[in-house]
Amino acid sequence: MNRFLILVAGLALTLTACQPAETEEAMSDDAAATESEWISLFDGESFDHWRGYKQEAMPEGWVIDDGAMYASVPEAGMDIVTRETFTSFDFEFEWKVEERGNSGVMWHVDEAAGDYPWMTGPEYQLLDDAAYNDGAVNKNSAASNYDVQAPSEGVTRPAMEWNEARIVVDGANVQHWLNGVMVVEYEKGSEAHMAAVAESKWTGFPSYGTTYTGHIAIQGDHGAVWFRNLRIKRLD
Repeated sequence: MNRFLILVAGLALTLTACQPAETEEAMSDDAAATESEWISLFDGESFDHWRGYKQEAMPEGWVIDDGAMYASVPEAGMDIVTRETFTSFDFEFEWKVEERGNSGVMWHVDEAAGDYPWMTGPEYQLLDDAAYNDGAVNKNSAASNYDVQAPSEGVTRPAMEWNEARIVVDGANVQHWLNGVMVVEYEKGSEAHMAAVAESKWTGFPSYGTTYTGHIAIQGDHGAVWFRNLRIKRLD
């Protein structure tokens, strides 16, 4: 009888020892499946996922610099968009600007509804914060919902240092992340959001923020700006 109990206990220990390996394998499979959902929008070598706003090709002023997308000539016609459109998504990217640099990333951009991306797409602001407003945080600071909602705190890095950004659009819910901190959140089209828009420079643009699917756009006509590690995951 004692021998039987010993055998049972040994079998239980063997089964228990096997379980972590199986769990780790399942977790590894889940992680791989999650990773496969991401779409790289820039591989460091080509502009295959991008073109000029209302253009078929990339503007010549955009170049690839040490594995990063670089807007080298700040002039009209330098705004670019993704070839694909997106509705709900999680978009991650790294960016840096020169001293006093200024740029932006827009989304839900509809080329048929405006001459410029900002006429439809809300903007995640990119800025050398230290060079403006004595570094104070306001609704035009880096990671703001540009001219509509200020970030909750200033976490941008100095000019020519890389920043990690993330824009999450899940239905009407919008989040702006900067360097690991969620600094903006709002419900697109809500009463509070529309009241903030009415107090902004966009109040004279009836198409602003009214689209619910569209291109990701990058502003390239405000100064030198670099991007790398751009990837996106659809949430719809």
